Amino acid sequence: MSATHEHVIAKDLQSWIETPAGSDFPLQNIPFGIFRAPGRTPRACTRIGDTVVDLQVLAEAGLLAASGINKEAFHQATLNPMLAFGKAGVRRLRTTLCALLRDTNAELRDNTALRHNALVPLAQATMLLPVAIGDYTDFYSSREHATNVGTMFRGAENALMPNWLHLPVGYHGRSSSIVASGTPIRRPMGQMRPKPDEPPVFGASKQLDIELETAFITFGGKPLGQRITAAEAEDYIFGMVLFNDWSARDIQSWEYVPLGPFLGKNFGSSISPWVVTLDALEPFRAAGPAQDPQPLPYLQVPGPHGFNISLEATLQPKGGKESVICRTNFNYLYWSMAQQLAHHTVNGCNVRAGDLMASGTISGPAQDSFGSLLELTWRGTRPLKLRDGGERKFLEDGDTVVIRGHCGNNGLRIGFGEVRGEVLPAE
Repeated sequence: MSATHEHVIAKDLQSWIETPAGSDFPLQNIPFGIFRAPGRTPRACTRIGDTVVDLQVLAEAGLLAASGINKEAFHQATLNPMLAFGKAGVRRLRTTLCALLRDTNAELRDNTALRHNALVPLAQATMLLPVAIGDYTDFYSSREHATNVGTMFRGAENALMPNWLHLPVGYHGRSSSIVASGTPIRRPMGQMRPKPDEPPVFGASKQLDIELETAFITFGGKPLGQRITAAEAEDYIFGMVLFNDWSARDIQSWEYVPLGPFLGKNFGSSISPWVVTLDALEPFRAAGPAQDPQPLPYLQVPGPHGFNISLEATLQPKGGKESVICRTNFNYLYWSMAQQLAHHTVNGCNVRAGDLMASGTISGPAQDSFGSLLELTWRGTRPLKLRDGGERKFLEDGDTVVIRGHCGNNGLRIGFGEVRGEVLPAE
């Protein structure tokens, strides 16, 4: 254990469960998710390598009692009951699981019947939404992304709105259309005005896009009317997932003035199934971009609150080759998760266990680090070249988009797996 972060699992520990080289899920990760498998109802799990560990089975055998979490919480089809035990409970659970699954512990390893029941090959598991998402907020926290989009629509001199450098801009999205990785996304219908001097038309979006994002999931917050400070915000963050906020740019550009995104966003967003805790990411903590002007006091927090997470998006046409279209990093975000949550609650807004807060598109300074096709093709004026010789301005039916993310240094890799979705034709 780290001398200063006792909740961080030492990088030299190994599990008795086989872990392929370069896996996103070594013993040091211990993410949480919900799965189902033949003969099993949906339930809580973790993952080591390519093995799903059934937490319901372990709880029933009494092996998770040290966590202090009631065993009934592991029987549920969402992680929300587990989140009721807060960060301290989840830390105890990760410590308990680390001890149980490390290579020197024979308690589960040498119990053949119990081990066989508790371990499920990943190929036999279907991963589901990890939490019941009550509310969803999407921020707009990448300065590069905001500058690129502002330049396209308002010109370079007015790229950032006057408030952008003073607060984390965000809007409330639609939680009912957030789906698990692997769920297809149907091309949306809506109003557009392709010619500014003619009336709007109705039809299928012709400018379907991705937004490469991450998101964090909250524990239960404070009562309505009380705020979470920036200094304590991370105590209310359960963990992170990858997030693809699919966007219909032509619908969005016609509707967004004056109240912001609506139908151009709420038809579908995809999240990865494994929630990676901030404790697992602690070794990769980093200082984010310098903030100038200095934020107001309620948004100031000492120490680094970014994370060095490498992110990439790929596009694969139906029957074609997968092409990497973007490589970026979480640490480009101007506003940290702690600042986002502090701003979200500074007016007394309450958050609940399982609420989801997305980062907004994460773009870097180089063209190949832009996190959306809107930017990569500069609003369709510079088509993107694919490996199989094709081109894309925006997504076509049959395209599959995959977002992946991981951290790595000194031989330790902690990752998120992937979030994947295929575009289906409009109805």
